[in-house]
Amino acid sequence: MDLTHRLDGRRCVVTGGGTGIGRASVLRFAAEGARVLVMGRRAAPLDDTVEQVLAAGGEAVAFVGDANDEGCVADAVATCARLWGGLDAFLANAGSPGTNATILDQTVEEWQTVWRDNVLSSMLAIKHAGSVMGAQGSGSIVLVSSVASLRANAGAISYSAAKAAVSNLAMTAANAFAGTAVRVNAILPGLVRTPMTAKVFEYAQARGKSDRIGHMTPLRRTGEPHEIAAMAAFLVSDDASFVTGQCYAVDGGVSSTHPQGRVPL
Repeated sequence: MDLTHRLDGRRCVVTGGGTGIGRASVLRFAAEGARVLVMGRRAAPLDDTVEQVLAAGGEAVAFVGDANDEGCVADAVATCARLWGGLDAFLANAGSPGTNATILDQTVEEWQTVWRDNVLSSMLAIKHAGSVMGAQGSGSIVLVSSVASLRANAGAISYSAAKAAVSNLAMTAANAFAGTAVRVNAILPGLVRTPMTAKVFEYAQARGKSDRIGHMTPLRRTGEPHEIAAMAAFLVSDDASFVTGQCYAVDGGVSSTHPQGRVPL
């Protein structure tokens, strides 16, 4: 199937677009014909992402701003609409992982930070993108949650709880837009090699156990950013025109199993 033109003319905003899943999604959207406003806190990674898009013949602009700041999100949406006449897709990818402190050692400050970065940023994406999309009569909002939202031990406590809220927000927001053509869905990545998860890979490498990362998944490996980007591209495309209120695990199958050893076949 030729996907080169699947997103032709689509006007998109991607938060956290400077690295990892965000960058991979920007590159995928642009490769399929979309115009992308790439949002993030740091200018240098955003500029690098945009340069890669432009070098490949695509169209993208950088927008420095914080995804959990309402003014920044509103400005990003307004800028996209001003540049390209509307907004068709918003990928709310920005987030933070929290720490591995025990439940007894958690601090209010950590919870506030993690919930702002993950939950508040998702709500603001829905609020401001949804307003424009509702007025124009169509649009797709995709939230990046995590398999940590499903079960324990896949992420920090604060992160797991926050991502559970993000997954629920995709469902409740989809129903809030009932009667419109605005769709809201969530992607639940498993362990993916990104700057945010770098410490996991570094820890394993330092102990000579890199080959053990991802061994509990049916696919026996970790994911790559482009594999999450592929799901994001599907959800913002017309191929997903009858899909809303859903949470898709893209995790090598780990959420389908119990984490225990198996008898070899």
